Amino acid sequence: MSDWPAENRPGSGTPAGTGADLPEGADRQRRTGSGDVLPIGRALPDAVRGHWVDRVAPEAWRPYLRLARIERPIGWWLLLLPCWWSAALAALAAGRGAPDPWHCLLFLVGAIAMRGAGSTYNDIVDRDLDGRVERTRLRPLPSGQVSLKGALTFLALQCLVGLAVLLQFNGFAIATGFASIGIVGLYPFMKRIFWLPQIVLGLAFAWGALMGWAAAFGALSPAALLLYAGAIAWVVGYDTIYALQDIEDDEIAGIKSSARFFGDHVRSGIAVCYVLAVLLIAASLARVGAGILGFLGLGLFSLHLAWQVLRADPADGARALRLFRANRDAGLILFAGLVADASLRL
Repeated sequence: MSDWPAENRPGSGTPAGTGADLPEGADRQRRTGSGDVLPIGRALPDAVRGHWVDRVAPEAWRPYLRLARIERPIGWWLLLLPCWWSAALAALAAGRGAPDPWHCLLFLVGAIAMRGAGSTYNDIVDRDLDGRVERTRLRPLPSGQVSLKGALTFLALQCLVGLAVLLQFNGFAIATGFASIGIVGLYPFMKRIFWLPQIVLGLAFAWGALMGWAAAFGALSPAALLLYAGAIAWVVGYDTIYALQDIEDDEIAGIKSSARFFGDHVRSGIAVCYVLAVLLIAASLARVGAGILGFLGLGLFSLHLAWQVLRADPADGARALRLFRANRDAGLILFAGLVADASLRL
């Protein structure tokens, strides 16, 4: 992870933009091609405060770790949770007392790797657009901290990790995993041409709802497909909340989003997505004969989603980010209910 922009400051052997030649405590900056001066030694606006990436990671690694969104773990949580839901749903269907722990561990490693790869790919495609949006202009590529060649190399390394994880599953699950590549590749371009790019994001981020079942049974069934559809609706809902942070900048940059599409009715739009999510997941649970604890988990999940809708405020970007991040807890509540229900079948 040492492929940095080629230009160096006069008299320094340190790559430009790392700021390593500045005095301790000084603001590290980089001048972009447009003449803007960007501070690069600070955490990005939507990063977790005090994350280890910004405190203890080697400085040369930090732009790459930020490119993979390691300091924003909510992304891999949201990619992981449908995998775990599906693994727990498969346990219920098979009458097992718990989801396969080895599969759950593989999904964890795979989610971190592939979320990083997806974010890197997205930033490569969006590097010019990101430079025009306040929240994203300090990302490693538009700010010049990582070269395009370095980003492509890093992308390939992350994909190799994801491939190594995928190859641990059965042949059907491997094929199912590969089938998602086209959707992932399509997503970054949708925000330029499609008013609801969150649907395409949902198709990609909810894919794990198929993977857990495929890994357990080597096939898919209506229960898994219903869970996948519910997870898509969940993704569209929470990413609409996330997009509330960028409405004004997106309009200026010509970026389309569900938040802009719903406009003054954005809370109603989020509510519709969440209601669909709950109904479809309920249908999935019914297909496998889930018990009271599974539906109790779903009920608590639905209450969490309702709380998000009531709290959402298009004028409050900070609150939108908090509500978006809260979906990790919502997803874990549902997973806990499914696992508890499966445990009763021992």
